[in-house]
Amino acid sequence: MIIVRSVLFAAALLVATAATAFAQSSDDVIAAPVLRANVTVADDVVRIGDVIDNAGTAAQIAIYRAPDLGTTGSLPTTQLLTALQAHQVIGVDTKDIKAVSVTRLSRAIEVKDIQSQVAHALEHRGGLGEAVNLSLTFDRDLQEVQLEASFSGAIQPVATRYEPRNGRFDVSFEVGSENNAKPTRLRFTGTVIETLEAAVLTRDVQHGDILKSSDVMTERRTKTEVGSDAAVRNLAVGMQMRRQARAGQALRVADLAKPDLVQRDDNVTLIYESSGLYLTIRGKAMENGTEGDVINVTNLQSKRTVSGVVIGRGQIAISVATPRLPPASDTSSVGSAEAAPVSVASSTSSSVAQKAE
Repeated sequence: MIIVRSVLFAAALLVATAATAFAQSSDDVIAAPVLRANVTVADDVVRIGDVIDNAGTAAQIAIYRAPDLGTTGSLPTTQLLTALQAHQVIGVDTKDIKAVSVTRLSRAIEVKDIQSQVAHALEHRGGLGEAVNLSLTFDRDLQEVQLEASFSGAIQPVATRYEPRNGRFDVSFEVGSENNAKPTRLRFTGTVIETLEAAVLTRDVQHGDILKSSDVMTERRTKTEVGSDAAVRNLAVGMQMRRQARAGQALRVADLAKPDLVQRDDNVTLIYESSGLYLTIRGKAMENGTEGDVINVTNLQSKRTVSGVVIGRGQIAISVATPRLPPASDTSSVGSAEAAPVSVASSTSSSVAQKAE
């Protein structure tokens, strides 16, 4: 009886094992290769495993060159199936896909990033100023740079040359790779000039004109044109021109002055003020003056010429000398004076003489 049971158990185990093997074999048959509609690749070739699922041992076989870095190409399905059959990959489920889109991964360095990197490499070299004020002209038209996706390191300047006499620059960078490959090198050449934001006239102005908001705009001009004392718009508005200038001309600080609050021959108010005293008198200015200037004015009441400080439009402050009071008498000195001896003889003689006359 025991022997029969053992035989039956062995038979059952054999049947179960055979069923499992059959199921696994069935799974292998069912897992047919399936086409992908969209593919991304990081290498310079397209492999079978990139375009189909369940490629098995054929996955690493290269069948096409990849598109250029950062670009997308298209593989017609019929052409792709022919390439797969050449490597014994058959029975591919195409899912009615007409073409496979293949995109090559990359790291893109935009034009604005290149300009920024070069400007910072040149900053403060050979008398140049801040990077934001540097205007670059490249020898070749600047275009976006595409690198292999693995070059994900920082952009590091490794060689920087600048010639102040002609403004020429030659800057090289290196970009490291995450897989320890040799860094890739980028080189840029061209010319650089320093520019500044300057206040620029929108109309012709005359000496003495007060600048309004509409008279001035902001433009970038070369440092050689405006020098180191370029005026900025927000400080130029409301100022008075020291000289005549044409529209489009950049203003310098030396071109501007505080506006005159007093003009020659203007009627003005003279203000006399001291402790306990505040007096205003009409006067006439004898010269122009801005705030803080000391000018000569005529007191129309006394007809005298005095000097005063311009403190506002048509207002002149006249300093008043504070009178000096005599020192207080010393009580002890008075007492001593009263006690001092008087020459009686002299006074008596005088009196006698007067009586005799």
